[in-house]
Amino acid sequence: MSSPLASPKGQGLDPRQLFKVRLASGIGSTIEWYLSFAYISAAGLIFSTQYFGALGPNALIVSLGSVAASFIASPVGGVIAGHFGDRYGRKATLVGTLAVMGAASLGMGLLPTYDQIGVLAPVLLVIFRFMQGLSTGGEWAGAALMSVEHAPSTKRGAYGVFVQIGVPAGLVLSTGVFFLIQFLTSPEQFQSWGWRIPFFISVVLVLIGLKIRTSVSESPVFAEVRESHTEVRVPLKEALQHYSKHMFLAGGSFVANILAGYLMIGYLLSYASNALSMDPQPVLFVLMLAAVVWIISTVLGGQWSDRFGRKKTMIIGYALMGLWAVPMFLLVDTGSILAFAFAVFVLAVSLGVSYGPQSAMFAELFPPRIRYTAASLPYAVGGIIGGGFAPAISEWLLASTGTSLSIAVYLMGFVAISIACLFLLRDSYFQGFPDNSFKGTAAVRAVATHTAI
Repeated sequence: MSSPLASPKGQGLDPRQLFKVRLASGIGSTIEWYLSFAYISAAGLIFSTQYFGALGPNALIVSLGSVAASFIASPVGGVIAGHFGDRYGRKATLVGTLAVMGAASLGMGLLPTYDQIGVLAPVLLVIFRFMQGLSTGGEWAGAALMSVEHAPSTKRGAYGVFVQIGVPAGLVLSTGVFFLIQFLTSPEQFQSWGWRIPFFISVVLVLIGLKIRTSVSESPVFAEVRESHTEVRVPLKEALQHYSKHMFLAGGSFVANILAGYLMIGYLLSYASNALSMDPQPVLFVLMLAAVVWIISTVLGGQWSDRFGRKKTMIIGYALMGLWAVPMFLLVDTGSILAFAFAVFVLAVSLGVSYGPQSAMFAELFPPRIRYTAASLPYAVGGIIGGGFAPAISEWLLASTGTSLSIAVYLMGFVAISIACLFLLRDSYFQGFPDNSFKGTAAVRAVATHTAI
């Protein structure tokens, strides 16, 4: 029996409930990425001296490399959250991921420095970053499914963007907070205690998010799986046995986007401030404006994917990204803030168009009873390969070659990988959810056929 909330024509939709679902999905993603961007900004501006300073010339590379702790933990978090999300429901799992995120935020904000407690300081910092990765690994897929599984079949891309815009929204919020704090404090005050304020703010946001998430209904698609008693005992096992190819290609389709995103949010601030000696405050402000452009283009990307298909929309975004890689760094290297702004604005457009359709595409690739697990792993593993080490690799490439164009080539290579993976995937939007799109058991195909998504 299909839930009216998931009906193709959208009949029986409760607008108030749908608003709460989209808000609950989007706020978790926003908080997740706000905290991630706060960490990345602090890694380039604070952690390299206050936590990793004992490493000398390698401190900045190691500090930026600590960003990867989250990505290493992400697949573990995806497996754990995916198991519970496919077995017991999306809603309860998402409450858990948000709670872990809040604990990591509080730990980072309160953590003493290396001068105060020695080597324990960087160790605990990486542990808190690892905890954040555990929550991140299960957050995106669950939030995406809650939004997409409530959507009418013709608007999954448009509904899915509420999760996707959490990335640029988190960037706007994070850079805005860092910009405001730097403006209101002296350099000494910011270095001493000002940088901790963004982490305390994220704790407040988590509490608000928890209140919203506990008030929404369960995904109607999972409710139908539960009603038909088709839950899988070990979702990971079935996902790997029958959908490994889909998962591999889905992860590959994501690597260029996460790499480009982490260049913009995790490296360009450090590069412009340290290598080009640009004033970090206007750079932060430009990055905040670029994130607004990213939000707009993400919404458009999701909507266009409902009209033209997920693959085509994402490939257009990636093509722009690849063509822009070299001109972007040439503009950035001028040291002009206007040239920097133009460079990152165009990058933001390519990011949004290639990222907007992702929630709907990943949801449509897998059957409901293993969807949480099967969607989490490609996102998490793609994040490790594409984004986890991107700031550190970029810094290493710059130091080794002496030119930022090596970073542009690095990005172009990953764009080629993502486009190739998209060509090998069937377009989930035009494909729908037919029996022959999966190689699993008859029971799985039956669930796929009789579920609204």
